[in-house]
Amino acid sequence: MIIQSLNGQWNLVQVGDSQVFSATVPGCVHTDLLSNGQLEDPFFRDNELKQMWVGESDWHYWRSFEVDESLLKHERIYLCCHGLDTIALIQVNGETIAHTDNMFRIYWLDVTSKLQQGTNTIDIFFESPIAYSNRMDAEKGAMAGWVEPMRISTGAWIRKEPCNFGWDWGPKMPTSGIWRSIELVAFSIARITDVFILQKHSQNQVELEITTTVEQLEQSPLYVTIDVFQGETFIESSKAYFEGNKAVSVCVINEPKLWWPHGMGEHPLYTIKVNLYGHDLLLDSHQKKIGLRTITLERHPNEKGETFYFACNGVPFFAKGANWIPASPYPSATTDEQYRKLIKAAVDANMNMLRVWGGGIYEQDVFYEICDELGITIWQDFMFACGTYPSFDNEFMANVKAEAEDNVRRLRHHACIALWCGNNEIEQGLSNSADWIATMSWEDYSRLFDDLLADVVGELAPQTSYWPGSPHSPCGERTNWENPNCGDTHLWAVWHGKQPFEWYRTRTDRFCSEFGFQSFPQPDVIYEITLPEDRNITSYIMEHHQRSAIGNSTIIHYMLDWFCLPTSFESLLWLSQILQGMAIKYAVEHWRRNMPHTMGTLYWQLNDMWPAPSWSSLDWKGNWKALHYMARRFYAPLLISGVEDRHTQSVGIYFTSDLQEDISAKIRWKITDLHGLEICTDGIEILMSAHSTQCVHSLNVAPYIKEYGERSLLVWLEASVENTIVSQNLVLMSRPKHMEFLKPNIRVDIESFERDNAYSVTLTSDVPALYTWLDLPNAEFSDNFFHLQAEIPHTVLVKAESISALQVHSLVDTYC
Repeated sequence: MIIQSLNGQWNLVQVGDSQVFSATVPGCVHTDLLSNGQLEDPFFRDNELKQMWVGESDWHYWRSFEVDESLLKHERIYLCCHGLDTIALIQVNGETIAHTDNMFRIYWLDVTSKLQQGTNTIDIFFESPIAYSNRMDAEKGAMAGWVEPMRISTGAWIRKEPCNFGWDWGPKMPTSGIWRSIELVAFSIARITDVFILQKHSQNQVELEITTTVEQLEQSPLYVTIDVFQGETFIESSKAYFEGNKAVSVCVINEPKLWWPHGMGEHPLYTIKVNLYGHDLLLDSHQKKIGLRTITLERHPNEKGETFYFACNGVPFFAKGANWIPASPYPSATTDEQYRKLIKAAVDANMNMLRVWGGGIYEQDVFYEICDELGITIWQDFMFACGTYPSFDNEFMANVKAEAEDNVRRLRHHACIALWCGNNEIEQGLSNSADWIATMSWEDYSRLFDDLLADVVGELAPQTSYWPGSPHSPCGERTNWENPNCGDTHLWAVWHGKQPFEWYRTRTDRFCSEFGFQSFPQPDVIYEITLPEDRNITSYIMEHHQRSAIGNSTIIHYMLDWFCLPTSFESLLWLSQILQGMAIKYAVEHWRRNMPHTMGTLYWQLNDMWPAPSWSSLDWKGNWKALHYMARRFYAPLLISGVEDRHTQSVGIYFTSDLQEDISAKIRWKITDLHGLEICTDGIEILMSAHSTQCVHSLNVAPYIKEYGERSLLVWLEASVENTIVSQNLVLMSRPKHMEFLKPNIRVDIESFERDNAYSVTLTSDVPALYTWLDLPNAEFSDNFFHLQAEIPHTVLVKAESISALQVHSLVDTYC
């Protein structure tokens, strides 16, 4: 087999124009125009509006390439297009060979008779995705969905990244281009078309059944060899002959090293090498990395409805994580290093699951490879979101089926894949809108999400669970998409419904797969996209980057409920992050206390694709917001938390463990005033069962409220295991805005390490300093947005080229 890449330099021209630009494949028109100086930075101010013509235009990519005699000698030659975005006409040597209409499919196009020795040409014409969508709406009928001001079009008739048309956190930048690799594949006799691996687990043994499927051009004996490695260590091999176009091999692995999600164990991977032979010649080879594990979605009736939790290797685990969106508006632009940085940040925040949201893309292979390596499980949506789709149209359904088959086959071997889910929030929309029902009946909905996609997963990935949509309630009426007793829920009463943060504590849902709160990026990120005159959240530019219709006003609404009004633009940005972290902390700590009834929280959202206020805990550059630092604490394997009750003047102290073994722990509490004066301190020792939560103490604070007042008390909580502090927390009996905090004098001691540009920064405050944070652009911090107790030092490791510009702030600085 010969694989000849056609990646690299191409030519690009707008159809109807004569100016030719150099282009890079994989890529897209936007990135090519940017590299040619034809677009101003769309992220700066309102330049986004200046690039709308790109998505409204047709584009033409072309290049020449050489073909030698050795390639032409093969019996069959394919042009393999791994990703064309989206409505494309492909010509080879001036002859049309295909029309394509799905960004998510892999196209194998036979060009055996189209190529010639020497110079050849390939032309790919892309129709404007906006024009195509508008034409299909006019010809076949517009579908319903949440559109303007959020997005340009529902895009229902085009199988393209939905959020490319805009979302309530992202720009409107419909792209076109060759976004994944393109290559010639030449072979004779046969090639491998599929490798399908099933695992059968028993005690101290895993049996692998590996089915290899081939495309065979001549009737001759074929066989396949399988070699299994763990790292560089050879484990097992087998050999099988083909019957028809399939060969089934079995490899038995004794004493297997099992793969576990992050926090539950190691994540060893085994390499499966598949070699195809005919006439004793090596014809083709494939390689896949797998983890030996089972992941199941456990749904069992009980007295309160039906359970909903994941188990790995038979062990239940609480899913701790967030929702993943595309990391760039340009689908091929995210580098391997950027993927790793974002996924590593999830690991560092003690997450074990990400939901690949259905309004984006089926991610690049490297995304799933890194998740395999780091132990992050994946809830994988199919790419349908927030609107109706023409499942009554047979041509559309055939296109979707091919898309689903391509992506399930591509991703199913990954250890990280925990669930395939049909869509995002379509059941929610159908339940609330007559317009949606008018364009997609429940019967049509079922045809796509209960039948077609379920059948594809059942056939091609039978060892992975399928879920029709998120949110979805399998008990009672399907329209009850906020059913707390079964299925998964999206909870937006905090934010969209303006309910207070305490509302979260009224919800006892099984699995919360979406909930969130917005914040702004840090000031230096905002400075990059604004001019000085823009730096007010009510300015035209700041509101242009805010894509939630209620966004900035809602942040202020909640901010004034909790905090004093900030005195500067920068303070407002920082305080919005503290507010966001507090909101999600309220929710997650409550649901972890509600374990095992609640068994998962995936907040909206992990990451961003451009510089703007959003629900993310990592900004578009990967900077950690306050929420992400808080997530590392509230997602910690061991969590101490408190529930204040102003009516009974008490604090319930809870301890939660995700560990798989029983432990002994010391629980301590301390009450101080705002000067740091110790009023009360005490503690207990407890035995904690594996994977459990319990109320370990009810602290009566009534006497202290009577003497000092609720606005003057700080309740500090601490849990230790084997003399090591594993979790700390703080409980207030009053809103911070009503507490007369003293301005702290924070001493900063810095120790420099010569290697790795690392510094040890020790902070000590004379009085309690809430939400203390270090500010240094382009730096990494081991901790941030923490509470300092009076005269108790706290050390932070800082990685930065220089620390001379380091600043230290706390809550009081936002209003004093």
